[in-house]
Amino acid sequence: MAIDFTLNQRPVRYDGDPAMPLLWYLRDHARLTGTKFGCGIGYCGACTVHLDGAATRSCVVPMSAVGGRRVTTIEGLASDGRLHPVQQAWIEEDVAQCGYCQAGQIMAAVDLITRTPAPSDADIATLTNLCRCGTYPRIRRAIRRAAAQLNRTRR
Repeated sequence: MAIDFTLNQRPVRYDGDPAMPLLWYLRDHARLTGTKFGCGIGYCGACTVHLDGAATRSCVVPMSAVGGRRVTTIEGLASDGRLHPVQQAWIEEDVAQCGYCQAGQIMAAVDLITRTPAPSDADIATLTNLCRCGTYPRIRRAIRRAAAQLNRTRR
């Protein structure tokens, strides 16, 4: 059974096991290794991607669920050779320490800012992605910086 979907704005056809998690397709078949394996049960968020624009834990999404849908990974977030404002804010706030969880953190932050253009600290605290290095204060600053930048450009 062929599964057709869009990956980082490109059409894709997958003819393998429909039960395979999206995470393994991304890493092993598409060779998009920015999306990380963390826990395998949808808890930690290292595998967060956007599925039809919403932050989704790819380790628990079977390939059968992506047919006809849009998947965006950290590799597809930048456009026209420019980093997404959240990616840029991550750099400016020096968020990454080990960096392992950062792609998932960024994808969750983009989804939050899309849904809540001026997120409060309470809104940011609803993000459940884990950072073992504890860079949460820098993550909050980066999210606030990116939201402010996006709000300036929307005016």
